[in-house]
Amino acid sequence: MDFEFTSEQQALAKRVREFAADRVAPYRHESDARRGYRSGLLAEMGEEGLFSLRVPEEYGGRGLDAVSAGVALEELAAADLSVCYPVLNAALIGGVLAANGTPEQLAGWLPPIATGEAIVALCLTEPGHGTDAAGIEMRAEPDGDGWVLNGEKTSIMLAAYATHGLVFARTGEPGAHGITAFYVRLDEARVSREVLSDLGCRSGGRGRLVLDGVRVGPRDVVGQPGLGFAAVMRGFGVSRALISLMALGVGRAALDEAVAHAGAREAFGERIGRFQGVAFPLVEHATMLHAARLVSYEALWRADGGLDPRLPSNMAKWWAPKAAMEAVHQSLLTMGHLGWSEDGPVAQRLRDVIGLQLADGTAAATKLVVARKLLGRENAP
Repeated sequence: MDFEFTSEQQALAKRVREFAADRVAPYRHESDARRGYRSGLLAEMGEEGLFSLRVPEEYGGRGLDAVSAGVALEELAAADLSVCYPVLNAALIGGVLAANGTPEQLAGWLPPIATGEAIVALCLTEPGHGTDAAGIEMRAEPDGDGWVLNGEKTSIMLAAYATHGLVFARTGEPGAHGITAFYVRLDEARVSREVLSDLGCRSGGRGRLVLDGVRVGPRDVVGQPGLGFAAVMRGFGVSRALISLMALGVGRAALDEAVAHAGAREAFGERIGRFQGVAFPLVEHATMLHAARLVSYEALWRADGGLDPRLPSNMAKWWAPKAAMEAVHQSLLTMGHLGWSEDGPVAQRLRDVIGLQLADGTAAATKLVVARKLLGRENAP
């Protein structure tokens, strides 16, 4: 058992940390206030290779393992959680495409994702179907040798920026086995967008997409008709651990800021870190973040080793965002009026991290996966 990152992973962490400190962190408040990424950011991230982490080398990517993707996202989240989403989506959707596409499809799909020319969105959630994703209603109506897509997807992160989407629509019977995945261009006239007003991650461009008669053909099908839902659920075994590390990156950054404040701020003739009422809560939250981080990386390590990552991944997904949110909250309390102020370093982090308790599966949904693994489906909810 080895708890150290490889030298390559350590070098990646350093490189991403330096990029984030220079090109991301200084613009965090500005991007949040204007509800959009600064001009040129996505292109810079593409040049830095952040979209190519999980894309196979033969298609222009770096072909890195899941642990390395976690390392990169954790560092990026510490600077600004919102900018993680195009990197996360490139890793998740690139992985789903690579596992299910034909060589001809992958040659067309993956190189633009690797460079950032294609910004991709996961288009699964609908107004009436979030956690109950297998119940989606968007129809793919047969049309010659293809289909026509009509319907709405909502709560889609990167809806404001995405050029392409992994769109899930019903081609068959009710339930999971009637859903097909399509890789669809979104920058066309038959797709309309509306950006939603959010509590946090405001620059991430979460919104709704309405597809009105978008035609797709056999070459746009990911895998086989009727198997789309299963494909994305397999991808969640990795993405839920990645999201957990994003949350932990935010929690770690906020806790670091609180620790620095506790070592500098004076009250009653002492630096406040010398008071147990200040120091001990920080210790407790540092412990929770550390433990949740180990579970998250265990899931990615299992995925890299060809083992089933779902148990630790779902454990991490319900726990890590909660632990991170609570750590950020404690950091805000530690910093007092500086933490409460939107001009300070912590308030935005609290708004941002709350959303990760919903993304890619709520606590209830992920606990259900764990319960069924522990108890068996016949004995679990």
